[in-house]
Amino acid sequence: MDTPESPPLDVPPELGLDAAAAADRFLIQGDHAKLWFEGRSDVLIVSFDNLATIDEGWPRAPWAWRRLQPMGHSVLGVQSHAKDWFRQPTAPQLLRGLEERGFFRRFRRIVLTGASMGGFAALNFAPLIPDARVLAFSPQSTMNKVIAPFEARFPYAVKKSNWSGMPFLDAAAAIPYIRRAVILYDPMVPEDRTHAARMAGPNVQHLRAPFTTHEAIRVVLKTGTFPLLINALVQGDRIGPDFWQAFRARRSVTKWQRALLAEAANRGQHARVIRAANAMLKLGEGLPDEELVFIRRAKRGASNALKEARKG
Repeated sequence: MDTPESPPLDVPPELGLDAAAAADRFLIQGDHAKLWFEGRSDVLIVSFDNLATIDEGWPRAPWAWRRLQPMGHSVLGVQSHAKDWFRQPTAPQLLRGLEERGFFRRFRRIVLTGASMGGFAALNFAPLIPDARVLAFSPQSTMNKVIAPFEARFPYAVKKSNWSGMPFLDAAAAIPYIRRAVILYDPMVPEDRTHAARMAGPNVQHLRAPFTTHEAIRVVLKTGTFPLLINALVQGDRIGPDFWQAFRARRSVTKWQRALLAEAANRGQHARVIRAANAMLKLGEGLPDEELVFIRRAKRGASNALKEARKG
């Protein structure tokens, strides 16, 4: 819903594929998906919706638009009408149509990106765009139960989408045809770890980010390192130590803190919980007390557990 702080979006003019191929801005409407393009430079970022994005309704800008806009790159948003992992004919048909009309040849570097469902699509559709790179956050390789019996999340959305038959059934099959792919995920999430293992190869760089959960993209956004990752693939083919140095900021991100404390507590590592909580409280000096309550609670619980253990 629009608010005075959030003015109505300036939706591009609706065009067909022929006119869009040469346009600076366009919206292409399809039966199951839309393409929203904002031309700004000879670098193109292609972003894909995820499950949460679709709940925002329409009109909505391309996924991650608020973060991408200040970077000055051209952006093509691939927007699904449903929580279907882009298992539909429209999105690939539109991308293929733009490629056939020479649209992508106007860019010197193209990076596809998305999270979870969007990461799956970015990897799956990359072979449609010659020489494209991919930055995927916590992507699924497939939600097909035979190929990925370990995956049981998102049951309602999976049940409502089509997971039988090719093409684009398994992102692992696309990996050999991608120039370069970077996959960031939490190795402590069993499903994400197993999906990532299926999508490996000499052209793939895995970024293992413990305690970021399946919503690793949220921690990346909170640390301000999303532009750094995008630009690393705009300028080259590998994420270097600059990212990990900047990503140390995750230590102040609530989602990361909660995950670390919960994991240590679940493993009975009570002394570790206390040490981590003390470090977090020091980092949080000056923050409102309500933002630190969960840290103090975790510390108190670990202290009580240690006392009980000593009594025993």
